[in-house]
Amino acid sequence: MNSRIAHELKEDEEEEEESVNPTEVRMSQIVMACDCTHRLELSVGQLLKWMDSTACLSAERHAGSPCVTASMDDILFEHTISVGQVVNIRAKVNRAFNTSMEVGIQVNCEDLFSDCHWRVCHAYATFVTQRTKTGQKVTLRPIVPNTQKEQVEYSLAAERRRVRMLHDDIIKELLSIGSVQQADSSAVDSVVAAEKTKVESIELVLPPHANHQVNTFGGQIMAWMVNVATIAASRLCKAHPILQTIDMFTFRGPSQVGDRLVLRAIVNNAFKNSMEVGVRAEAYQEEGLNRHINSAFMTFEVLDASGKPCTLPQVRPEPLVYLSYNNVSALKMLAANNNWRLSTEKNKVRLYTLEQKSTLSFRVEAEVEIPAYRAFSLLAELSNRTSWDTHYKQCELIHRVDDDDFIYRVVTPSVHQGVAGSPTSSSEGEGILQDFILLTSTRKPCGSGDPYVVALRSVSLVSHPPLEGCNRGEVLCAGFTILEAKNMSLITYYNQASPEVLPYISTDIAGLSSSFYHTFCSCSQYLTRNRLQHALEEQADNDEPIGGNKTLSGLSEALHSTQL
Repeated sequence: MNSRIAHELKEDEEEEEESVNPTEVRMSQIVMACDCTHRLELSVGQLLKWMDSTACLSAERHAGSPCVTASMDDILFEHTISVGQVVNIRAKVNRAFNTSMEVGIQVNCEDLFSDCHWRVCHAYATFVTQRTKTGQKVTLRPIVPNTQKEQVEYSLAAERRRVRMLHDDIIKELLSIGSVQQADSSAVDSVVAAEKTKVESIELVLPPHANHQVNTFGGQIMAWMVNVATIAASRLCKAHPILQTIDMFTFRGPSQVGDRLVLRAIVNNAFKNSMEVGVRAEAYQEEGLNRHINSAFMTFEVLDASGKPCTLPQVRPEPLVYLSYNNVSALKMLAANNNWRLSTEKNKVRLYTLEQKSTLSFRVEAEVEIPAYRAFSLLAELSNRTSWDTHYKQCELIHRVDDDDFIYRVVTPSVHQGVAGSPTSSSEGEGILQDFILLTSTRKPCGSGDPYVVALRSVSLVSHPPLEGCNRGEVLCAGFTILEAKNMSLITYYNQASPEVLPYISTDIAGLSSSFYHTFCSCSQYLTRNRLQHALEEQADNDEPIGGNKTLSGLSEALHSTQL
């Protein structure tokens, strides 16, 4: 294995010698004892400092102006580095966008006595240019790839950028939002409460921690985060853990000399031979509010004397452990699928289907004359759904997670082993009911063109078992997206059926479609009534006439009369 890696490294070096990249920066450091852990292996925190510094110099060489770290992608550490060995770091700009650029970082290790070389890790960092003194942005000149390898990296950089943007969208509030999933670990002896692994540490940012732009050095923040994560992992395993991988570091704001950095870490989950630790960094100035600086997830493992992974104890999660982002991201990913097929369209109401390996999803959409913010506020209040959705017999709020996330218990007529709100519900006369514990996540647009989101998904709560006489149902993914469109709202409803339901609903697609239309009709009428009421209230306040309601009423009537 080492000979193959050494051969690959030699080929890389030969290719680089043939064509020197003008943005390339190299750094070589001999590992001293002060850089190492108790195992006399290079600290990951110190390595991250060197990587960040090298990448920053490469970015600034291309930009010709000061740059700061925006993010660093996932890192897999393939080998450790021992004291006395040499770390060789190579960084170069793969692609420049408008004001940001991707820098590729290659880390290799060299043993001076045996002349052996091996790869340690490979990473991608994103840097952004700082504004000029007049406040103007610095526009970057494009990168021209010279070799085939550079051409490949240049091409893939655009795709990696898209992944980063998606990653940031679904994870930005991860550590501040609690999940509602609870594990029943009463029968397990070797269980450690997640609370016992919590770590909080405060660092005062001093001049030695700052870069040449007087901002807190990104590598230093990453090193501090690795430190608290290692302590949290140690509290679970009662040993010295080894950091294996780091999920993307994303810097959400700047930090300067004089800041107090609050670093918090906790073990989110433990598997057989590895554990995941979540870390969050916040900054504040004296009595000011905390500013979110960075969040990341790190995976650790523990090795025994023979170098084999040890079995780890289980973790008992806190009551709230971070699942809300799964709810929103699942709906967004479902909505973004390009394989939706238009099934029927009548009276400007469109029904789409999406067939995947083990799921069948439905999408119903139409334009409604109501402001998007108003439709969002009405649909986000799930407890009102009993007034327009005949499938919702009961709906009670059982827990308010935060301002955007709520947990409801919903009771519906029984579906042939189906999902909440499914149009194949059995008749009320059968007297069979099912209940759901639903996490409702509401999100306002992050920017222009983004929709309002109301996402629904089943979660498990040990404190709320199925009601007596009810079967427990499951919602894989459902909800609404609401998009502003010229004084109208494009309202789209999604529902993903679970695999158990497919044999039942596939035999009654026509009935399913009809039921979805009627439910959507009721939703439209509900929005109409409340939109008119809201408009009347505004008229009473402003003494202004109301107009433009005829179209919505007509649409509601058309929906109501639709039969498939």
